[in-house]
Amino acid sequence: MLRITDARTGQPADAAPARRGLTRVEAHVPRADTTGLRVLLVADILVRALELNGTPVWTVLTAPEEHTELRERASALGIRPFEDHRAGEPALGEAQVLHVVAASEGPDGDEDDEVPDGVRVEVAAVHDEFPADDASGPAHEGSVEGNPSALRLALLARPRSEPLRLGPAALADAEKVLSHWRGSVATWATHPSGPIPDPVRQQLRAAWEDDLDVPAVLDVLRRVATSQTVPDGARFETYAYADRLLGLELTRDIGRGTPS
Repeated sequence: MLRITDARTGQPADAAPARRGLTRVEAHVPRADTTGLRVLLVADILVRALELNGTPVWTVLTAPEEHTELRERASALGIRPFEDHRAGEPALGEAQVLHVVAASEGPDGDEDDEVPDGVRVEVAAVHDEFPADDASGPAHEGSVEGNPSALRLALLARPRSEPLRLGPAALADAEKVLSHWRGSVATWATHPSGPIPDPVRQQLRAAWEDDLDVPAVLDVLRRVATSQTVPDGARFETYAYADRLLGLELTRDIGRGTPS
């Protein structure tokens, strides 16, 4: 069962306390910057984890009125659409509310007064380090350029509670890892399929069910890639299964000839 640390109490809470009860995931995005994008991405991963557990989810976005840019950037990153927030009664059968918010960076932060009661999932800020004239950086206004999947991986690579410094080097590293993994998955797909080893499946689920520890999920994939005991067909199934959570399109290059 997925357990999430409530930032208000510091205590773990069940993300879905009622069996098959509806869980509302509400992303609170104050600005359409890269920090806001990270908040929405964490909410997207949270939704995916709940759905993998068979939990019905209702997704809601609370954001500034003019958030077209945010939605465009989120779509480029493979974040599924969230409904616009509408004041009113809870949804029928709603058993839990999870609020994904940007962590306050100083004593004057007033986010606490704006977020209703419920489990609070805090996401630390992203500090962009792109040159002022670099039109490819995600800090640039407009849309996410270059490789959106690499940006998604870069945003997921560190614990959500830690501030993230994001610049050209970090994106280049993420793009290199992503290209390598996609190429490996395309190669493994040409071998006979095999079941995911039970210990590997347990490690993956234990990682994301422990406070949505995505970096630990990525560590499991790295170990599987170099394991001497996991057959190639099982490596493929492992990466395809984990990508249901990660949303990195790891199977994209299958059948494309030379993987990109």
